[in-house]
Amino acid sequence: MDKRKFGNTGFEITPVVYGGIVSMRDGQEASDQYVSWAIDRGINYFDVAPTYEDAQEKLGISLMPYRKNIHLACKTGCRMKVDAQKEFEKSFSLLHTDYFDVYQMHALKKEEDVDKAFGVGGVMEMMVKAKERGLVRNLGITCHNEAVALKAMSLYDFDTVLFPLNWHMNIGHDMGTQLCKTAKEKGMGLLGMKELIERAWFNPDERENSTFQKSWCKPIDLENKELRLAAMKYTLSLGVDTLIPPGDFTNFSFVVENIEECLKNPLTEADLTFLKQYYEKVKDHPFFKV
Repeated sequence: MDKRKFGNTGFEITPVVYGGIVSMRDGQEASDQYVSWAIDRGINYFDVAPTYEDAQEKLGISLMPYRKNIHLACKTGCRMKVDAQKEFEKSFSLLHTDYFDVYQMHALKKEEDVDKAFGVGGVMEMMVKAKERGLVRNLGITCHNEAVALKAMSLYDFDTVLFPLNWHMNIGHDMGTQLCKTAKEKGMGLLGMKELIERAWFNPDERENSTFQKSWCKPIDLENKELRLAAMKYTLSLGVDTLIPPGDFTNFSFVVENIEECLKNPLTEADLTFLKQYYEKVKDHPFFKV
């Protein structure tokens, strides 16, 4: 699998990321098999977070044979330095590593999150120091709110940003357009998540009865390959460096197996028309509040 420049990080990464939720809840043997499958297909960027239940523990063991040959990204959901330092050290232990290629301030939701993170004793103090000490090579953010992400990006020259860049939310609500522009202007590595999401779940029972229970919003049905491919192409057309599929092996493997086709045959006007027509069917069920 060809690799792509990842912003100004100096890394070249594959156009698909292994998200740690793929390993979550499925047991160590399954995680080992998933990671081996990914490595065999050239995947070289793995992303995980402390909030992903047992994912750090499982992925840490699965990645031990490959650590020197891959890029590992982790996150902190803490907003204060003291708490983040403890979380950071635990992540090091669980992931059997002594450095992170990317360390991200995770799940910024409100402007108050940014204010606290950048305030006295905030997590940014810890993150910057970790980078200065060589424990972290690049700093990033993950966010589901565009205005909040842009505020954080205005306060520090982060190396990467991970954001939901999805056909439904972008076509219907222009979500992510300005963020993509700003990220590219700053030379940031841009990771797109939620590319295969169709809509919000109708209710808890729909999710419970689905094969995609680990996803908090509904992925496109496997049978609808045309929509899946068009959705992938749409996110790629926004200028992302790489895609993070919904967190299960079925969706991850689908994106890996179809990424080359999407890169060789990018979004067409026919694809865009198809997506816009399909949007009319799901527009009343956005998976983010707008």
